[in-house]
Amino acid sequence: MINTTTIRQNWTVSEVDQLFALPFMDLLFQAQTTHRANFPLNEVQVSTLLSIKTGACPEDCKYCPQSARYNTGLAKEQLIEVAKVVKAAKEAKATGSTRFCMGAAWKNPKQRDMPYLLEMIKEVKSLGLESCMTLGMLDNNQAEQLSDAGLDYYNHNLDTSPEYYGKIITTRTYQDRLDTLENVRNSGMKVCSGGIVGLGEGGSDRSGLLVQLANLPQQPESVPINKLVKVKGTPLENADDLDDFTFIKTIAIARILMPKSHVRLSAGRDDMNEQTQALCFMAGANSIFYGCKLLTTANPDENSDTQLFEKLGINKEAINFSPSEAEKKVDAAIVRFEEKDELFSDATSKV
Repeated sequence: MINTTTIRQNWTVSEVDQLFALPFMDLLFQAQTTHRANFPLNEVQVSTLLSIKTGACPEDCKYCPQSARYNTGLAKEQLIEVAKVVKAAKEAKATGSTRFCMGAAWKNPKQRDMPYLLEMIKEVKSLGLESCMTLGMLDNNQAEQLSDAGLDYYNHNLDTSPEYYGKIITTRTYQDRLDTLENVRNSGMKVCSGGIVGLGEGGSDRSGLLVQLANLPQQPESVPINKLVKVKGTPLENADDLDDFTFIKTIAIARILMPKSHVRLSAGRDDMNEQTQALCFMAGANSIFYGCKLLTTANPDENSDTQLFEKLGINKEAINFSPSEAEKKVDAAIVRFEEKDELFSDATSKV
């Protein structure tokens, strides 16, 4: 039986392959035992994700409708106004989200964008929400700026195994992604990093992704596990469907390998029935995105999730800021919210 509380960072692909080979019920039992040893029972962390800049991305990620290289019919948008972000964050808080995530379709943010991004962070923090951003690659200076503004989490997924990565993305390297995660960690922010399954990868690639995440110098605090959402016009629009049991096993093994991380049941939920989602929670998933849209793809609406939570007896996790975090990242931001400066303006006119 696997130790349910000790964090290991020396996992091998062969060990994880052996976990995938376990009988389904045995694996779920181990995962649920690990989950119960590290987290309160029947609690799920709820986040909302907003696209703050949509489309026209120069990257060639073969799964992504936001790539400028593919004709997916997606409308291109510039960086949205700070006021719109604040409005969306207030709505997210009102529906029960505790973390507000902002995503921009960039290879990396430009310096001209940074003042608006920093203001978005401060305004979101003023509402008493945790904040997260995904903006592509970051250098050390950019990571420090985001951290100083109070950003709690930075999302940067590894997507798949190092061996399969080149078949999915060629415009940035695996090492580029690892370097960004290192810059984020060095700045003091928390790391949100996971991947996508159903890209046509083999079983050992799924194992390899989980090994990469678990063996990072410090395991990510949040680990989103995405099931490919096939979008017409992308190179993966006709990819074979991933078996639901394989997806649930991936969730379970993420929980076993990263016992103290929030494992997020992320993209692909809109195509899952309630029973599949329930098994994912049984397997140790304890985080979801709330709301009918994930950047550009469908997601269950809040009412559907509320009904499912009621059926399963699941409660929404509350924010637990320490006194020092509350003083540093919330109270100071409230002052800025009450005394808005010239940055609270239409960002699209300056891009």
